[in-house]
Amino acid sequence: MSEFQVHDLASAPVASQPELARVRKKYGFLPNLAGVLAESPAALEGYFAIGGIFEKSSFSHTEKQIVLLTASYENQCHYCVAAHSTIAGMLKVSDHIVAALRDGAPLPDAKLEVLRSFTRSLVVNRGWAEEQELEAFYEAGYTKAQALEVIVGIAMKTISNYTNHLSETPVDDAFAANAWEVPAATGA
Repeated sequence: MSEFQVHDLASAPVASQPELARVRKKYGFLPNLAGVLAESPAALEGYFAIGGIFEKSSFSHTEKQIVLLTASYENQCHYCVAAHSTIAGMLKVSDHIVAALRDGAPLPDAKLEVLRSFTRSLVVNRGWAEEQELEAFYEAGYTKAQALEVIVGIAMKTISNYTNHLSETPVDDAFAANAWEVPAATGA
């Protein structure tokens, strides 16, 4: 069982309180992930800084959620799959795309499937990509800059996915309708 506390503004280390206040203002509530990350002001700041950088990437809202949900699925993160399923819905990402990502299934759109497959491969292979995967990524219309932007998204999700594994972060009520469990076929 986890020994990590889900901090609020009152219990968080003083150095984490300004970032927690900013997060609460931005989202309208304090996500449990932020409360856990608050234990380390550096982890809290790092996660949201990388998230802000990924938000500036050249990907569309749908493409960003494909990267984030794919990484979270492959890392078997119950919290982030629920959270990004909710966020994807708020951003009007197709329900069919979200359902496929939650199932680890191929996407019906060829270009988006290349993005999902490339992201999956980078996560599963710890950053190593086969030459044909890179060629397919570029042939689909993505750029070298976007290949690097996928890595930024994976870095963001690695921080949160691993934090959630370590801390067993409870899913927030705001994300509960999209609760997710690791499919039996993938293990864990």
